[in-house]
Amino acid sequence: MVEDARVRPGQLVLDIGAGRGALTTHLVAAGARVVAVEAHPGRAERLRERFDGADVTVVETDALAVQLPRRPFRVVASPPYAISSELLRLLLAPRSRLVAADLVLQRAVVRRYTEGRSRPGRWDVRAGRALPRRAFRPPPKVDSSVLVVRRRR
Repeated sequence: MVEDARVRPGQLVLDIGAGRGALTTHLVAAGARVVAVEAHPGRAERLRERFDGADVTVVETDALAVQLPRRPFRVVASPPYAISSELLRLLLAPRSRLVAADLVLQRAVVRRYTEGRSRPGRWDVRAGRALPRRAFRPPPKVDSSVLVVRRRR
């Protein structure tokens, strides 16, 4: 997923719902400056320990309460499915400095955004790769895929 997102060294990337750091590990390997957002105190502490010395800032907060960067940033994340619509509203808001997002979401949400019913005008959106349920621990009860969002030039 990180390779598909074309993350480059030095880019500021938010990993929203970082969990145990599965995506964070690959973002660090790509050379990104990572902000790992995790609401669960125990998981946030484990992320701090695991990535001590890496270019990772762990922010222990609810994903919808996070302060978005005031400079251009990307998001590569697998956020909780229950907040998908609210998170997309936050990220795609007029004042957001988001330049790109690759989000693992419920496949039905990805379809809604890519089929035009919810397509935001300043953004190019498309469906990325489908992800099998076995790619997750624990496996979700719904199908997932990546929503790819890019700011229009």
